[in-house]
Amino acid sequence: MPANKTGPSDKKGRRARLLVIAVVLLLVAGVGYGTYWSVGAVRASFPETTGSLKLPGLTAPVQVKRDGYGIPQIYADTDEDLFRAQGFVQAQDRFWEMDVRRHMTAGRLSEMFGEGQIETDAFLRTLGWRRVAQREYDTQLSPRTKKYLQAYSEGVNAYLREHKGSALSVEYAALGLTTDYTPEKWNPVDSVAWLKAMAWDLRGNMQDEIDRALMSTRLRPEQIEDLYPDYPYDRNRPVVDRGSVDQATQTFDPKAATTTQTGPGAAAGLGDAAQGIRSQLSSLSRTLEDVPALLGPNGNGIGSNSWVVAGRHTATGKPLLANDPHLAPQMPSLWYQMGLHCRNVGTSCRFDVSGYTFSGMPGVVIGHNQDVAWGFTNLGADVSDLYLEKVTSSSYVSDGRQVPFKTRKETIKVADRPPREITVRSTGNGPIVSDRNDELGKVGEEAPVRDAAPDRGNGYAVSLRWAALSPGKTMDGLFGLNAAKDWNGFRKAARDFAAPSQNLLYADTRGNIGYQAPGRIPVRGKGDGRYPAPGWDSRYRWTKYVPQSALPWEFNPSRGYIVTANQAVIDQQTYPYLLTKDWGYGARSQRINDLIQLKIKDGGKISTDDMQTMQLDNSSEIAELLTPYLLKIDVTDPYVREAQKLLAGWDYTQDADSAAAAYFNAVWRNTLKLAFGNKLPKELRVEGQCLRVRPADDSGPLEDLDGNARLVRECGERAPDQAQPDGGDRWYEVVRGILKDEGNDWWKTSGTVRNPGARSRDELLAHAMRDARWELTAELGKDIDSWSWGRLHQLTLKNQAMGRGDGEILPRVLNRGPWNLGGGEAAVNATGWNAAGGYEVVWVPSMRMIVNLGDLDKSRWINLTGASGHAYHPHYSDQTEKWVKGDLLPWTFSDRKVHEATEDTLALTP
Repeated sequence: MPANKTGPSDKKGRRARLLVIAVVLLLVAGVGYGTYWSVGAVRASFPETTGSLKLPGLTAPVQVKRDGYGIPQIYADTDEDLFRAQGFVQAQDRFWEMDVRRHMTAGRLSEMFGEGQIETDAFLRTLGWRRVAQREYDTQLSPRTKKYLQAYSEGVNAYLREHKGSALSVEYAALGLTTDYTPEKWNPVDSVAWLKAMAWDLRGNMQDEIDRALMSTRLRPEQIEDLYPDYPYDRNRPVVDRGSVDQATQTFDPKAATTTQTGPGAAAGLGDAAQGIRSQLSSLSRTLEDVPALLGPNGNGIGSNSWVVAGRHTATGKPLLANDPHLAPQMPSLWYQMGLHCRNVGTSCRFDVSGYTFSGMPGVVIGHNQDVAWGFTNLGADVSDLYLEKVTSSSYVSDGRQVPFKTRKETIKVADRPPREITVRSTGNGPIVSDRNDELGKVGEEAPVRDAAPDRGNGYAVSLRWAALSPGKTMDGLFGLNAAKDWNGFRKAARDFAAPSQNLLYADTRGNIGYQAPGRIPVRGKGDGRYPAPGWDSRYRWTKYVPQSALPWEFNPSRGYIVTANQAVIDQQTYPYLLTKDWGYGARSQRINDLIQLKIKDGGKISTDDMQTMQLDNSSEIAELLTPYLLKIDVTDPYVREAQKLLAGWDYTQDADSAAAAYFNAVWRNTLKLAFGNKLPKELRVEGQCLRVRPADDSGPLEDLDGNARLVRECGERAPDQAQPDGGDRWYEVVRGILKDEGNDWWKTSGTVRNPGARSRDELLAHAMRDARWELTAELGKDIDSWSWGRLHQLTLKNQAMGRGDGEILPRVLNRGPWNLGGGEAAVNATGWNAAGGYEVVWVPSMRMIVNLGDLDKSRWINLTGASGHAYHPHYSDQTEKWVKGDLLPWTFSDRKVHEATEDTLALTP
């Protein structure tokens, strides 16, 4: 069934709704239009942080101590009291964010924001995140975990009972003038469903799978392979040297899966040009763009840095562990800093833990307890596959038989509009996602197939198999990490991490360091997951999961440190299981390895300050590789030569005030556009950027007999932060592979007799240098002395729900910035930007932390924004300036140090 489309009237309605909300918020805040509501009304939603409040359900008093940045530390006598208070406190600071998130994960955004969200809701209902979370809660989680989730929910609901409308947040006051929406009670499954959103944004190579299929409509197979080079194992070190591999198998349980499923691969060959998949795939990609990316643009940039150094290499004599996840910049930050402390740790109260939490979910996600510390980075395992399905209106083909769809009806409630009903169809491989998504529809029309296949007709449908659509025990694993006391307890907790699959880094106060790769990672009967697979052939089913005992790990490696930064986990040439063929390419990880090696050679010791300096490293690997070639270009235009001279003597660091970094990154962007971007199909290029290209079905000369170009106008279709070439370290490897080949075809650009294109590397680089000079003149001015990388590379923190609306009113009210940043794509200081779309910062180190296992009170941390989600609260963005400068805050842990840092104390009583 096709998706309900959002037409012009829908968009106008959503704009009108947001405009009303924006004007009300301005009036509430007394900004620019006079004070419609009093300042007191604005402050009505600010949390009470001193005195005493009743919290029903507590068995004993609980203390909430906040420091000068509003970061809470909670002290209780039982686990349930601890999590009940956590729910209450997070609702105080962040309930609007929590409410929007749970509506997103349940596919219910239309209830809050109207018919403009129907398509997004329909896609999320098709995936069924909330349905899987419910099954997870009902059938998988331990009784203890359920008690914690229930206690957390009771704390949230206690807050909701006493706070309505403007007392809950300014946004609700404004929303109440356009709808009759009222928040419903929090439910434990609301918390579990958030794990599905995490897993979705960290799902692996699905976008690469789509992109390769779409590329096949314009590029030859060998050209596509040029753009996905092999991982450079000889140059960029994997995370570990080995895994504990045995030959035991973990049985694949089809009953635990959403459906019995087929695996990927028959479409992995590039055979017949398949007309039809193109519109299906292109549609899917656009739908994926519209799904709120809570963690960041899915692709090569999303990831993290984390590394741990053993005590023999540190100034403290005990391990130091650093972590900075690279996620979407948003207001408020995705993270919420918090401490959860049992006054007496024992069987009835097991936790003494501090770190970064997610609002809406109990426990600590990344941080440390009294014994161990841990960090996360994205492992990048391929845990999702697209399948081509030959379908009729009521059935699909499987091994030559017609099999009826499994169907269900979903009703989408819409604010101030009648409800919409959709039908979700599923095959044995999973839900039909092309029903909701035009780009996935193009996949079904165009994806290449090699093996014998049913007649394509008007195109294949596309279904999705994704490991996170099978119920798991990740929430059990999270609480297990929080309570772990040693390496064995840590690994036991890691075994429950089904999705998302993360690199888990470990250190403890005894001096040990370690690494564990967890997750439910499929073993495919046939195929490698790089292209959509033939759903009609059961040989492509997933046959089992990689045994947990065989997943890579390390404990106290002889080198004395471990680095995870989204590089290959282990050499796939020797490891017996395929984890993925789409690793990040290791530019950041190798730089961190090199910095550590440089520091510890000849017996040097690494301090906490050194770890902090490493987190801020701005060096550009591609600049070091490409700049010598740019300086050799004989530039005759004095205007361009003036810019070229900026690169002479440059040290390749991308500081915010660097003119050389600004010019180089502009040259890099234009080099990618000329050599690769203009040759990609429209579905991968930036929306609205139009080219004159040869028609797809025209293989004749570029000009007719009169010398007129035989070209047609074609415009890109992809969002700027998702388009290709994005400039990440995959593209570093692509360019490295052809840089010494001056006549490689990729250096050649199309032209005509009147306007010849580039015919060699140096001609193309000269063209890119000229284009970059003119681009920066338009962006930054004619005077190169006024140029700086930070003026191009800016961060604006946007409210996820309302800060991206049309016009200027909403951003003015809810957003903050811009800030000029250093760093860059694939730098350790990973302030990411998409080279196809522009220089705007699209992902960031969303927090930074350094844990000192020798003295936990000397640990350091920072958040991207602040503790509060209330737009006019003093703690809304009070950490951002320090974050921009690279500063970290003291991270107190012991009772004494927390007490010394406390500025506000709230007593919660039964």
